[in-house]
Amino acid sequence: MHSEAIHLGPLTIHWYGIMVAAGFLVGLWSARGRAVREGFAPELAVDFGPWLLVGAIVGARLLYVVSYWDVAFAGKPWWEVFMIQKGGLVYYGGFVGAVCGAAIFCRKRGISFLKAGDLLAPSIALGQVFGRIGCYLNGCCYGFPTDVPWACHFPHYHETHGIGVHPVQLYEAAACFGLFVVLALWHRRKQLDGEVFAGYMAGYGLVRSNTERFRGDYSSWGFGERFTPGQSFSLLLLAGAICLGLWLIWRRKRAGGSVLQ
Repeated sequence: MHSEAIHLGPLTIHWYGIMVAAGFLVGLWSARGRAVREGFAPELAVDFGPWLLVGAIVGARLLYVVSYWDVAFAGKPWWEVFMIQKGGLVYYGGFVGAVCGAAIFCRKRGISFLKAGDLLAPSIALGQVFGRIGCYLNGCCYGFPTDVPWACHFPHYHETHGIGVHPVQLYEAAACFGLFVVLALWHRRKQLDGEVFAGYMAGYGLVRSNTERFRGDYSSWGFGERFTPGQSFSLLLLAGAICLGLWLIWRRKRAGGSVLQ
């Protein structure tokens, strides 16, 4: 666990913030080649950046603050709400925020949202690899106690008190890298606009719902308290992927085209 990377006088730069920023930049860089295949200028991926960044940060932080107000913010100075460099971003809030930001950008530029979704889907998975490594360095989103040989031991002052726990952050980082590879290859063979984005939604929903089984930093709630927060949102993401996929197939058939080419 190495949460603090650099000290510049009173300013402390945390590894979590560095890794999130790195994931964002690498994700945009990886999208440049796919932009050309979608018929866009490669610079479009960079133009998306500010809209995605603002939407993701606002959405991720807002959901974290709402979800953990009593634990992390009640009774503390109001400016703690903005201290994102210490961690405290909920992925699903960031996903919804980024989608909203991308939708606004697409509308302003007259761009197909489905094409943009396919363009960015592999980049989202790649960015999550860096984000989860940042979680590991920050000591958040840890797993439940275990004695497996690869268990990680955070310092004794950590919430886990040095007990071996599942490195669930690294499990998800590895799974997201695999998802990135699959989506990047899929994009080269796509047939319907929006199918790669739907694939990301389904793929990450499955990844997250399974890695959440090893989480030890929060309890289950929602849907009869049978699922963790991440699993609950994963079910919604999977449902959204199925609906989007069926709609894409219906739209293709209605246009008189074959789903398979």
